Amino acid sequence: MEYSDKVLRYVRSKISDPQDAEDVCSAVFLKVQKGLSLYDHAKSSFSTWIYSIARNAVIDFYRRSRETAPLDEEIACTENGFEDICNDEMLDLLASALESLSPRESDVIVLHYYSGKSLKEIAASMQMSYSNMKLLHQKALSKLKKLLQFKEE
Repeated sequence: MEYSDKVLRYVRSKISDPQDAEDVCSAVFLKVQKGLSLYDHAKSSFSTWIYSIARNAVIDFYRRSRETAPLDEEIACTENGFEDICNDEMLDLLASALESLSPRESDVIVLHYYSGKSLKEIAASMQMSYSNMKLLHQKALSKLKKLLQFKEE
C-alpha cells in the first residue's frame, strides 16, 4: 500500500520502540481494512482518514501502556462509590475536551500527561523547537481549561 511507509514514519516519530511502532502500524492497516466500507470520501481525503486512524492508534497505544500501580486494599475497597462516579464523569469530560483540540495539541497533552514524556522529548519527536512546544502546550492547557469550565456549567 502506498501509505505504509508514510504511516510507519509517522508512528515511529511518536513511538520510540521500533517493535511497538511496527505493531501499531500493523494495527492501523487492520483498522483501515476493516473500516474501508465506512470510509466516506465526502468527509475527508483517503490519506487524512488513514492518518486519523494512525493518530488514534498512537493515542490508544499510550493509553494501554500507562503504568499502573496496585492499590492498597483499604483504598481499593471504598464504600462510597460517589467519588468513583465523579472521577468517571470527569474522565469522560476530559476525553471529550481532548477531542475538541487540534491533533497536535491533543498529541502534546497525551504524550506529556499520559505517557510522562518531557516537553523537550515531545518537541524532538514532533520536530519542533522547545520554545514552540512550550507555547503549544500552554495553548492546549488553556483550551482544555476553557472547555472543561464550559462543560461543568
